[in-house]
Amino acid sequence: MDQPSPAPQDRPTIDVSGIRQTYDAIVAEIAKLYVGQDELVLGTLTALFSGGHVLIESVPGLGKTLFVRTLCRILGCQFGRIQFTADLMPSDITGAPVFDMQRSEFRFRPGPVFTQLLLADEINRSPAKTHAALLEIMQEYRVTIDGTSHPVPLPFLVLATQNPLESEGTYNLPEAQLDRFMFKLLVDYPSAEQEAEILRMHSRQIDFSRRLEAEVSVITDPAHVRSMIETCGQVLIADSLLGYINRIVRATRTWPAFHLGASPRAGIALMQAARTLAAFSGRDFAVPDDVVRIVLPALRHRVQLTAEAEVEGRTADQELRSLIQAIEVPRD
Repeated sequence: MDQPSPAPQDRPTIDVSGIRQTYDAIVAEIAKLYVGQDELVLGTLTALFSGGHVLIESVPGLGKTLFVRTLCRILGCQFGRIQFTADLMPSDITGAPVFDMQRSEFRFRPGPVFTQLLLADEINRSPAKTHAALLEIMQEYRVTIDGTSHPVPLPFLVLATQNPLESEGTYNLPEAQLDRFMFKLLVDYPSAEQEAEILRMHSRQIDFSRRLEAEVSVITDPAHVRSMIETCGQVLIADSLLGYINRIVRATRTWPAFHLGASPRAGIALMQAARTLAAFSGRDFAVPDDVVRIVLPALRHRVQLTAEAEVEGRTADQELRSLIQAIEVPRD
């Protein structure tokens, strides 16, 4: 029999004030070098502190590498980048055994995936076997070569990008692989004011690494990030909110405009994200607004429109907004 949710006075108190302060400090530091793109900033930080990964869809030149490098500096984490190409092999990502002439034996040489914040640029340019190698590491947090497991350093966050305008020479990610990403974030062109600010900030010929060290402060470290991830996972999700998330996910499977709905993994992602957003707000319990705030990034890549809906010009985001409005919000 299910146990009732503990009353507020009975459950242990979780101190999330430090998480809110750290989150606010991270956002403030990012703004020193990176302008706008609120969905990218919020979604990436939510995924990071929820133990997830993100798929970013955007055209080139919108500062994704700048953003990830800035975030790495702030978190005190390692940065890595893999440029995906049609001839990229799984061993180019994971690493491979190499023969050590001095010891007359093979030893494992780690690949570029052994980092903490990994930018997987243009992931849809590589074939499925290369996608699968990366997605397995995202799920298992380790690389297995010749029966030996090599753990990747934690925290481990993959930010994979794809260009929505190019189709030549690309391989679409299958639904099962898309489902491994916690969020799909859409990065669009900045507003006129934001673009003018970008020109002011980055038109000088100054080495970006020097600017990072001079202008951006390191405010945390990997151990602290891992501790924050653990704390976020302890935020309360009431039974009524769990039911709300369940209704949203299940409704995608019967919504007329979708021929493919979201999996149970989508509900887990929504719960984890709601917990983290609550902690960012200084609360040790999640509320429906936390769920609504992150529904689109969590579900837009897990649903597929029917052919009729596509012909009519509808989008997954529009349909998800309508779906959310049709579901009753819990009041308690």
